[in-house]
Amino acid sequence: MTIVTKSGLMLVGAIALAGCTSPEYFETEPVQVQTKQGVVTCQLYTKEVLDWDRSINRPSTMSVELADQVCKAEGAARKQNS
Repeated sequence: MTIVTKSGLMLVGAIALAGCTSPEYFETEPVQVQTKQGVVTCQLYTKEVLDWDRSINRPSTMSVELADQVCKAEGAARKQNS
């Protein structure tokens, strides 16, 4: 019974920890970036977490990959300028 209890507590702890590191916890207000193809709306995160920066809206003529690159570049630029 003790093993089950310890395992259960470890599982609950892991779930709680995972909830604290969810990307939503670090989100900033979305920003719009003007490109030659149109406006890309980016979801940026804290200046220390650039890997999560991504597009949430893009022109229909732009690929998701390119829009995400635009957002990562915007996040990096904001980090450098702070």
